[in-house]
Amino acid sequence: MKPTAILLLHCPDEQGIITEVTKFIADNKGNIVYLDQYVDRQDGMFFMRIEWEMDQFLVPREKLKDYIQTLYAARYQMTFSLYFNDEKPRMAIFVSKMSHCLYDLLARYKAGEWDVEIPCIISNHEDLRYVAEQFEIPYYVWSIKKDHSNKDEVEKAEMELLSKEKVTFIVLARYMQIVTENMIKAYPHHIINIHHSFLPAFVGAKPYHQAWERGVKIIGATSHYVTTELDAGPIIEQDVVRITHKDSPESLVLKGRDLEKIVLSRAVTKHIERKILVYNNKTIIFS
Repeated sequence: MKPTAILLLHCPDEQGIITEVTKFIADNKGNIVYLDQYVDRQDGMFFMRIEWEMDQFLVPREKLKDYIQTLYAARYQMTFSLYFNDEKPRMAIFVSKMSHCLYDLLARYKAGEWDVEIPCIISNHEDLRYVAEQFEIPYYVWSIKKDHSNKDEVEKAEMELLSKEKVTFIVLARYMQIVTENMIKAYPHHIINIHHSFLPAFVGAKPYHQAWERGVKIIGATSHYVTTELDAGPIIEQDVVRITHKDSPESLVLKGRDLEKIVLSRAVTKHIERKILVYNNKTIIFS
């Protein structure tokens, strides 16, 4: 594939934004290969994702961000992110003891489904080291005491590793620890979590067993970006599966885990493809 630039932007809606941006690309000999836009009429906001080939583009990539900032961001009160498709995202995976999401992520990575690098897997338990070894990915363990007295020390070490490995985003693959504000601020809208989501929601231990006891007919899973408010970040992907009275607690667990790994992988896919734009704790997911 030819190298491309990917521009994600949002700003107050007004006439001529698409024309101005596409004219800038065309005038500088860029070939547009993707364009998707959306207007939130309630808030009066304009959102766009545009991608163009860079092989003959006249503006050097190291100056492109400055051009966009000077020509358009100030003029349109625009917030934007700029990426290049030949710069692979670097994904760190955080895990605890459950392996289903980790296996699914690594299988997709090894199968070549994702244009991504995975420099490390981080855990608070030794349990899944064998999985990392199967896929030949470095596995790091920092145990967290029950009273969390070493939480700051552990996070400092984790952050140093993430910086050293130039990690660009984090996936919590059933990582059973709360991520602190320091890490969230370091990776805003770049930490992806997965959790079960039932109607009604069941908190605490054994949520699938609680769902079975209540006789619910639908179980679900939600993947979202992590914010300082627990499980309340911008939602990226959700799905549900129907169940019946014939299901046992064990079959609910199996169906729930299958749903969790599918929903998490869909969210990771969209993030890797740079097709997610966050605004006001909501996501705009481009096709």
